[in-house]
Amino acid sequence: MKVSIITICCNRKETIANCIESVLSQEYPNIEYIVIDGNSTDGTKEIIQSYEQRISTYLSEPDKGMYDAINKGLKMATGDIIGLMHSDDAFYDNEVVSKIVTMFKIFPSHDGVYGDGIYVTNDSEEKVVRNRIGGAYNYKKIKSGWLPLHPTVYLRKSIIEKLGYYDLDFKIASDTEFLLRYLFKSRIKLAYLNTYLVKMKMGGLSTSRSRAFEVLYEDYRIYRYHGLPAFTAVFKKKLRALKQYLNLEPIA
Repeated sequence: MKVSIITICCNRKETIANCIESVLSQEYPNIEYIVIDGNSTDGTKEIIQSYEQRISTYLSEPDKGMYDAINKGLKMATGDIIGLMHSDDAFYDNEVVSKIVTMFKIFPSHDGVYGDGIYVTNDSEEKVVRNRIGGAYNYKKIKSGWLPLHPTVYLRKSIIEKLGYYDLDFKIASDTEFLLRYLFKSRIKLAYLNTYLVKMKMGGLSTSRSRAFEVLYEDYRIYRYHGLPAFTAVFKKKLRALKQYLNLEPIA
């Protein structure tokens, strides 16, 4: 199976090299690596270009935001399986993609695979801030705010072509809408890979403290949009996150 991995970035010169190295160091041999840059001006483009011979597809041009950039990458991808690696993040180890492919082979009728991740401080990948354990997939948990960690979700290209791309009407939490559309509305089949897949640095759109209220409100809109009990779902989602920050067991 060919695995397409998409990295989108804009002005991320401090982290982009680590992200790219993380993908290129994967032991799995059949990876299509796509990097979409939003016309960076801080030196990011030059760093990406230093790896260009080892990147399958590289595009740098203005975009309408991160989800527009992701959609560009999804439309370019030719792999059987597609996943994301954000520019501030890295794979947990060099065997992650191999483990993901193995899961797809074990569960050939499933549409996707997801796993666990950790949030780390911006200055060190060794300082864990939040332990994000996905746990076994259960459709009922979605109504109480449970969703798999977005960067750990790998989907078959065929299901993405069927169910569509990220909704650009949502600027900060379109990944929540995307997952709800796939998991709640369309009830795709997911397999849980019980191991760490990613290390995520704090400070992205969804984890930025300065935009916390915007994320909260957009989440609320998205849950209402899908006909779910929005207040309850968002409250339990945030409570689950708090318990993870405090190193407590996530609520059911």
